Amino acid sequence: MPSPPRINPMPDSDRLPHALYRAEQVRNLDRCAIERHGIPGIELMNRAGEVAYRALRKRWPDARDLTVLVGVGNNGGDGYVIARLARAEGLSVRLLQLGDPQRITGDAALSRAGWRDAGGTIEPYRGLPRRSDVLVDAVFGTGLERPVEGLWAEAIQALDSQRAPVLAVDIPSGLHADTGQVMGVAVRADLTVSFIGLKQGLFIGAGPEYCGEIRFSALAVPAMVYSSEVASARRIDWDQQSGRFGRRPRTAHKGTFGHLLVIGGAPGMSGAVRLAGEAAFRAGAGSVTIATHPAHAAWLNLSRPELMVSAVETSADLAPLMARADVVAIGPGLGREAWGRDLAEHVLGLDRPMVVDADALNLLAEAPRSGPDWVLTPHPGEAARLLGTGVAAIEQDRPAAVHALQGRYGGVVVLKGAGTLIGSEPLRPLAVCSDGNPGMATAGSGDVLTGIIGALRAQGLDAEDAACAGVCLHAAAGDRAARTGERGLVAGDIVAALRPVANRVPAGREES
Repeated sequence: MPSPPRINPMPDSDRLPHALYRAEQVRNLDRCAIERHGIPGIELMNRAGEVAYRALRKRWPDARDLTVLVGVGNNGGDGYVIARLARAEGLSVRLLQLGDPQRITGDAALSRAGWRDAGGTIEPYRGLPRRSDVLVDAVFGTGLERPVEGLWAEAIQALDSQRAPVLAVDIPSGLHADTGQVMGVAVRADLTVSFIGLKQGLFIGAGPEYCGEIRFSALAVPAMVYSSEVASARRIDWDQQSGRFGRRPRTAHKGTFGHLLVIGGAPGMSGAVRLAGEAAFRAGAGSVTIATHPAHAAWLNLSRPELMVSAVETSADLAPLMARADVVAIGPGLGREAWGRDLAEHVLGLDRPMVVDADALNLLAEAPRSGPDWVLTPHPGEAARLLGTGVAAIEQDRPAAVHALQGRYGGVVVLKGAGTLIGSEPLRPLAVCSDGNPGMATAGSGDVLTGIIGALRAQGLDAEDAACAGVCLHAAAGDRAARTGERGLVAGDIVAALRPVANRVPAGREES
């Protein structure tokens, strides 16, 4: 089995890096910088505080009144640095201490002493002031492993109830650094400034909801530090993935870009296969055939005549269609009645490049098997059925769910949701898509994704590359469609945005 790929942990200019880490790994990186490369811990703390403070000033240049809420660990130490720098520039700063100050040790204690030496005062937390221009959350760092309770929870709830914007230091307090799970309560930040290594929990689970804008600094640690850890995940986006697609050759014909067969569309659910088929064309497939129920086959392509449509009564009718297809996508609108079951039982037993979605996944859960060359695209409910558990268990640890799904069913797994995750083999870091928006939580969006991934497979990408590129193209098209508003966005809007996004057409220059 090949070694895991190395991912560049350093950002390009102001862009976020692609390497993501678990909390323990970031602590190891921090330790490596201190012990092997001789950077004092207090120096790293001072750098972190300065980076966070400069980010605060850039985001809120008119701020004059800060409230800094600190805990008893190194995250609180960063907060003391921010308070000291703000006071030195003439800002009004109130610093509120949560927890027993006798527990503050090491570099955090040095930072606390520096704040006091500069004339700063420390108040025990008894509530937030009525007015602040910016609130700074420096309560918990990456080590939180249990639900937040008591006065700590009250403080976080108070932060969330204020109108003033919030800067979170390294990670919003109450958010699990590995899973993105809210540990009872968590700070809803407007800006999160993270250090040394990006935590994977910022981008998965509830992370995107609680982090706001994310900024990153490696704190000028040597690049060699990162050779000590293999990233646990990699952040992907369309800017990165679009590089897979170059200019189309002038000698191309429709066969150059593959033939996708989409199977689904039980009575009353014809729209799902139609969306998948049209999305496949907009993602560049050369030919698309839809195999669907006879009840609506005759009119399914009336407004999209490019789609070839075949009525299939039973799985026996699929043979000539399968013979012409390069890739099969099954599931959109398939249903779980006799018609859909017959098709799924036949197709899921084949060794073909395949995308499996929707009710095909639900039927797979009833008769589990492993497939070497398929892409499974479950949402959390389907993932729960595939693993015989509940949705809450899936959302509690989405990375673990992807690993479990891939181990049981093989192939490539795409776990949809905020921060869609893609997993292939055990030693490869998970991929996490950082594009997308809540407007995409609409009926048919998953069917569009199925068509996109199928189209990219038909154009020659392997299963993992097609999944990663397809998820990012889908998300970027959703972001483009949402420029006129997330509320009311429908799956057809995503399809309409695919062509300009795939061709990098500037906004405002789309054809009707």
